[in-house]
Amino acid sequence: MNDRPSPERQGRIPAVRTLAMPADTNPSGDIFGGWLLAQMDIAAGTVAHARARGRVVTVALDAMAFHAPVYVGDLVSCYAEIVRVGRTSITLHVEAWARRGRTGEEVRVTEGRFTMVAVDREGRPRPVPPEGETGPSAAV
Repeated sequence: MNDRPSPERQGRIPAVRTLAMPADTNPSGDIFGGWLLAQMDIAAGTVAHARARGRVVTVALDAMAFHAPVYVGDLVSCYAEIVRVGRTSITLHVEAWARRGRTGEEVRVTEGRFTMVAVDREGRPRPVPPEGETGPSAAV
């Protein structure tokens, strides 16, 4: 059981929300951890892309913790929060929460720390623009 309200109850908007389906399971019927990790990576990439105003790539995943399983029929929401911006990198804390399909209970299922790097058209690291900077986008 979680000791705090879900991010949605705190008024936060998920970066990714999807339904866990039977195709996302292993032969035992459990949702693959890799599927959940992919959803979290998409959430991190979406938020980092917006902050970097362009292409980003995942370079590290640290401190991954699985707290509870995800079941078929759960609505999975991933929340990504920027915790650090470096010259070319953005570090994010990502949490995945499941709303249980049968009960509606909200459970934090996974969290991890992702590091993304802003890259140019050739895939080389590029500076992350200062927050609030106006002018041409760094998008690629």
